[in-house]
Amino acid sequence: GEVDKLEKQFADWKNKEEELEKQERLAPWNVDTICRDGFSKTTVNKAVEKKENISEEEKLTQSQNFMDKHKKEIEKFGFYSSWNDSKDYLLEYPHLACEDTANYLTYWCVNLQMEEKNSLMKQVAHQTIVMQYILELSKTMEVPPIACVPSFFTKIQLCDAKYMEGFNSELRAFIGRIERRAKEKTDKLIAEIEEEEKQKRMGPGNLDPQEVYEEQ
Repeated sequence: GEVDKLEKQFADWKNKEEELEKQERLAPWNVDTICRDGFSKTTVNKAVEKKENISEEEKLTQSQNFMDKHKKEIEKFGFYSSWNDSKDYLLEYPHLACEDTANYLTYWCVNLQMEEKNSLMKQVAHQTIVMQYILELSKTMEVPPIACVPSFFTKIQLCDAKYMEGFNSELRAFIGRIERRAKEKTDKLIAEIEEEEKQKRMGPGNLDPQEVYEEQ
């Protein structure tokens, strides 16, 4: 079954993880560095990226299909607040450990903020950063994201204050970006609605009766 397949994958990656655990104590991308520098750490850029021979349009189509197919599963992950629940859920649904999940959670955060559901947005934002951390570890370690799930959650639960501060700093910055983006989208939407209403009110000579009233 799926569990057996996962266990085999983890066994295959065991040697790689053991090697990386040794490097972790010496390499510049260790836990403390991840905390301090967040996603901007230069070592991530050294990771080998696989190039797919598909067009940008095909990529977008694949992403949209993934989001449509797994919408409910992704949203359920977004609601989890327990580290252990999040880990177990990703191990049960390993296909969710990917960039499309992070992108969907980001879009969802913006929409929740536009709906003024700030508390829920912050909860989903937390899970978005969890996924981003897993993806960054995946790039650095050059293994599939699902292989980083156990080690990430072990580290985040056993880490020192610097590691948690790094995670929380990324989370605060992300929430700030979401709030700004939501405000921009809301302001634009309001402006478009107001313009439509104005066009409907236009009388002879392109005069807006409301503007005339307000001038009095």
